[in-house]
Amino acid sequence: MGNVGIVAMRELRAYFATPIALVFIFIFLTLTGAFAFYVGGFFVRAQADLQAFFVYHPWLFLLLVPAIAMRLWAEERKTGTIEILMTLPISTTEAVLGKYFAAWAFCGIALSLTAPMWITVNVLGDPDNGVILASYVGSFVMAGAYLAIGSCLSALTKNQVIAFIMSATVCFLFTMSGAELVQDFVRTLAPEIVSQAIFQMSFLAHFESVTRGLIDLRDAVFFASLIAIWLFANVVIIDIKKGS
Repeated sequence: MGNVGIVAMRELRAYFATPIALVFIFIFLTLTGAFAFYVGGFFVRAQADLQAFFVYHPWLFLLLVPAIAMRLWAEERKTGTIEILMTLPISTTEAVLGKYFAAWAFCGIALSLTAPMWITVNVLGDPDNGVILASYVGSFVMAGAYLAIGSCLSALTKNQVIAFIMSATVCFLFTMSGAELVQDFVRTLAPEIVSQAIFQMSFLAHFESVTRGLIDLRDAVFFASLIAIWLFANVVIIDIKKGS
């Protein structure tokens, strides 16, 4: 874990060494505030909770998290620094985990900066803080799942734009599989069991239950399994690229 921490700190410093971090955080905070208070009709609803805030997180992460992940390996391959990284006395798994945890920590920093919204609803009313806390944890874990997908696909190309498009597309499929429009379409073509299987692969299905305060072990297993599978694939891809 020492090597993982070293790689993570190197990567995290790289985020804040450029305007990328400030630009991302600014866009994230602006969009979350706009969606929560204006698009989500916070003041119109006259209800002191953050439901309108969290309901848009899957769609925000759909674009913003791939933007973070696209540089993780694509940039290393483009600049040639991946060869230097792989010659260090660290394993591929340690390198993948280090870069992943750095990007995940960055997502956590951006998410934690929305804490004033939590304070605001407590000033305005008496919200269920347990549900809000669960929603924050669920949002952070969901961001980790998006990030694992983006990190893996970033290792497939040297072009960050291509990495972004691939990541956003795959994440979109995982998200939209739980949408009612998709479910209605699937039910017309396949049995209910197939529809339910596709529904259970959706980020929306698992995240929405968390935002309602329903902590289900199946949701935790889904996100943990998804992260593990994509990170394992990430390690395999890096090893293949390194050997070629």
